[in-house]
Amino acid sequence: MSETKPVRIDGIKDIRRSVNRLGKDLDKDAAKGALKEMNAEAAEKVKQTAAGLVPVRTGQLASTLRASGTQKSARVRAGRKRVPYAGVIHFGWPSHNISPQPFLYDALDKRRSEVVDIYEKRLSALIREYRLY
Repeated sequence: MSETKPVRIDGIKDIRRSVNRLGKDLDKDAAKGALKEMNAEAAEKVKQTAAGLVPVRTGQLASTLRASGTQKSARVRAGRKRVPYAGVIHFGWPSHNISPQPFLYDALDKRRSEVVDIYEKRLSALIREYRLY
């Protein structure tokens, strides 16, 4: 089983705090939108890879993959009400002899360097543009 930790970006809380202190509403809204865009881009990279790694029996699980970004996080989710077994497939269920198939973690592992690059480039640009140092 793959043991993956989320990508953590040191200092991103300070950047969000600085964005919230921006004086002009236009700048604040634009900067908040940039944070959301950055997180959505990182999540989309992982989602694209997860689509090729998700176990397929009927294709329903793969069709539930979705990426989203907020100011605070990037997320890739799988499953919906009509496909409630996403967690069981991903994490396994030992008492039912279902082995984990951590397709989301594996996708992040495969794209980790690209995700980190997205954050490095986008955060540096945001810091320069809004003088958040």
